[in-house]
Amino acid sequence: MATSTATTKMSSKGQIVIPEEVRKKLGLKTGDKFYVMGENDVVVLKTISSPSMDQFTSLIKQARKQSRSAGIKPSDIQNAITDVRKRK
Repeated sequence: MATSTATTKMSSKGQIVIPEEVRKKLGLKTGDKFYVMGENDVVVLKTISSPSMDQFTSLIKQARKQSRSAGIKPSDIQNAITDVRKRK
């Protein structure tokens, strides 16, 4: 994918408009969320997207496999949750 570039400016409220050309090219829409990172004179916006159900299912399977190989039982997780809730 080729890079899109454009210029914009910040409003008095700190808002920045992403130019239409860039929004269209990236498929951005109202309500999309971003992770914002800044360092020196560079600001980076990274879209945040939820995993699809297939990706989520794969992540859960991977987590279960790793917990089994580490010897973690479902009761260990429940006990950890109970302990944390008691601290509040």
